[in-house]
Formats: sequence, structure tokens, C-alpha cells
Amino acid sequence: MDHQPNQMNMPNAQQPLSNTGGIKHNHGGHELFDAHEIISGIINLLDQYQMYEQHIQDPELKSILQHQSKFITTMYNSIVQCFQTGQDPVNPTGNYKMQQSNEVVYGIKPSPPKKPNQSVRDLSDQGLSAYMLGQTKALASLFTMTALEMTNPVLRRVVSDSVPNLIELSYEIFLYQNKHSYYQVPQLSDQDMNVMLQSYTPVSDQGTLQ
Repeated sequence: MDHQPNQMNMPNAQQPLSNTGGIKHNHGGHELFDAHEIISGIINLLDQYQMYEQHIQDPELKSILQHQSKFITTMYNSIVQCFQTGQDPVNPTGNYKMQQSNEVVYGIKPSPPKKPNQSVRDLSDQGLSAYMLGQTKALASLFTMTALEMTNPVLRRVVSDSVPNLIELSYEIFLYQNKHSYYQVPQLSDQDMNVMLQSYTPVSDQGTLQ
């Protein structure tokens, strides 16, 4: 019988990576890069929020920013903890409770044309709330794509459970903008809307496929 060489005893053989400090590092390489990207994204958002807060004039918008910052900081700590330990975080993923009512104002009102700011003095609540919305929407997309390729089950669950919260953060900012006519929502005519709504019809239930 032929005997294969024992690679564990060969001097040039690559040894399997060992765990450090008794922690099971069941992370894939791609997952590690993705996790760094989402954690860096949270840091960037929190840093930007600190800068925005100095220029916000409307107390309501400032309150929204502070409320979101507190929640996102807790999210950051939970993700970092389970990323480093592979264990459930001390603070489980909660549900973000927004401060806006979910009533949307429809229609378009005339407004001055927009242009880039010429200096920091031109910063406005309209622009600052738009920056906030852009960042929360970007994180919601990034978290969704990242959760699809996570291998660590705990980190994957925490990241995926954070997506609805990021959506809620974005929705809150949208509602604030809409209420102040910063984010206007056009509608189709009743006739066109009805045509679109009636474009599909249900099918009969074929039962469970075998």
C-alpha cells in the first residue's frame, strides 16, 4: 500500500490557521472586507452627522439627527462586538422608532432652481437633510448586499436585522423633507393611475409544487 506523505510533518507545508485567544474566527475573507466596509460606513455617517449638526437651524431636524445618531451608535457597537467575537452582542438589535407621522404630501409646488453652494454659509436645512437621506439610503443598500454574502451566522443576522432600521431612518428623513416641500412627490392623473393599477390580475392558486 502506498503511503501519502504526512503534510503536517513537512517543513514547507502550510499549516492551518489557528484560532486566536480561543475565539472561533469563522469569517470568510470576502466577508471580512465587507464587514470593514459597513463598519467604516457607519463611522463616516456618524462623523458627518456631527458636522451637519453644527449648521442645522431647525430644532426639529436637529432632534431627528440626534435621535438617529444615538440609535446608530448602538448599532455600531453591536456590529463591532459580534464581528470581533462571533457571539450575540450584549445589546440585541432593536427597532428604530421614528418621530415623524407617515403622512405624505403629494403634488409639486414651484420652487427656485437649485445650484451648488458657493460657501459653507450657503448650507441649509434642505441640503443638510438631503445629505442625511443620501447616507442612510446608501447604508441600507450596502447592508443588504453585505448580508447576502455573510458566512458568520451571528454577524449575518445582526447586519440583516439592521436593514429595516436603516430603511426607517431614511423614511423619517424623507417625511421631514416632504413636509417642508424639500422632497416633493408628483402623482399621475387619476385616469393614468387607474390604468397602471389595473395592469395586472391575480392567478388561481395551483397548490404546492411537489
